[in-house]
Amino acid sequence: MNIRTEPKLISGNANQPLAKAIARRMSMHRGMNVGLVDARIERFNDGEVFVEVFENVRGEDMFILQPTSNPANDNLMELLIIADTLRRSSAGRITAVIPYFGYARQDRRSKARTPITAKLVANMIVESGIERVLTLDLHATQIQGFFDIPVDNLYASPIYALDTMHNFRDRMADVMVVSPDVGGVARARDLAQRIGAPLSIVDKRRGKPGEVAEMTVIGEVKDRVCIIVDDIVDTAGTLCKAAEVLMENGAREVHSYITHGVLSGPAVERVEKSVMKSLVITDTIAPTAAVKNAKNIRIVPTAPMFAQAILNTWNGTSVSSLFDHKTLEPIYEGLYAAE
Repeated sequence: MNIRTEPKLISGNANQPLAKAIARRMSMHRGMNVGLVDARIERFNDGEVFVEVFENVRGEDMFILQPTSNPANDNLMELLIIADTLRRSSAGRITAVIPYFGYARQDRRSKARTPITAKLVANMIVESGIERVLTLDLHATQIQGFFDIPVDNLYASPIYALDTMHNFRDRMADVMVVSPDVGGVARARDLAQRIGAPLSIVDKRRGKPGEVAEMTVIGEVKDRVCIIVDDIVDTAGTLCKAAEVLMENGAREVHSYITHGVLSGPAVERVEKSVMKSLVITDTIAPTAAVKNAKNIRIVPTAPMFAQAILNTWNGTSVSSLFDHKTLEPIYEGLYAAE
């Protein structure tokens, strides 16, 4: 039997900076160079994806780093074709590291004659030869059950707990965590419990998709430093409106912690013009130049957590240990060291 000595990483084109950051962090942990497998992933003139791997991967423990963000279809096909390439090259085990799982918002039939695309994507991933999935903040946690393979869903809230306790350390008594809708209460409550803050909810009623007809604040937010918590910010219309409603209800400041910064269309402009003091996102989706240059958008890295999760998967130790912000504190000490 071939003994796997070191984990091997291969990246698609969706988020190369994050893939390289994960490799660097793993190199630090291992005390040796952990690079990305040499491969070419390109497109024919008609848009077909082609993959060629230039290194021997027979019997190796392979990790594919590829969020399925915009363009979702292209990045998803890259992931599937890389997996097929590795399987046909006799890789020992294939794990897909999908920092942002696209199509997760299509997790149920909201109306008659609509698909459950998240389940379809799960089926495609399993059929491609992928044996395990590692992801972050699935839009709906029950999507883990769509797969017939193990799925490790990490959470951004431990990172956000460290960030809030660092950046709001002088006014933690005034902090209130806010869920932007009833469906996100569990996610917001998780952060509130970690930092010992109270919880409020913005109840919204939609007129039609993409439009918010009415918003009501449940809870007393007067003179509070409000932190809105959610998993995805897309066009940012709902988020900016929620911030306005909180300010109208007497909030002193509004900040937002959103895991996946899709930020499509007019989102960045809306955020810059909004009453929000800051929007904190992760780097699960490669930020555009506009996002990087926005004065009130800040990006926190996920590479330290993903690197540790990959190493734990590779050596058979607990991934759930990374759910605790106290476990993450040492690997994020460069960002949140005590002052």
